[in-house]
Amino acid sequence: MEKDLNYQEIVDTLRQGVVDLSFTKVKDGAIREMKATLVSDLIPADKMPKTDANANTEKNQLAVRVFDLDLADWRSFRVDSLLSFNMESPYPSTHDLITGA
Repeated sequence: MEKDLNYQEIVDTLRQGVVDLSFTKVKDGAIREMKATLVSDLIPADKMPKTDANANTEKNQLAVRVFDLDLADWRSFRVDSLLSFNMESPYPSTHDLITGA
């Protein structure tokens, strides 16, 4: 990656749309790729968490919990294991939908 992203930058970007990302799995060192998001409209209602697992607390800043669109389930990765992180498509905001922007 060109620039190391911090926890907040990663979460903020995931809340804006779909991101293609890859990381090294801590468990076995394998490289994992996924299409991930935190856009609630893209997550099935039965998969929505009751609380925000990415609440901004110090202990949570080591790992990010994301919704994997290909597996249709929640996964997490360590911030320091991130290899690539590319916005695939921003999700239109309510404002954009209303104004046609």
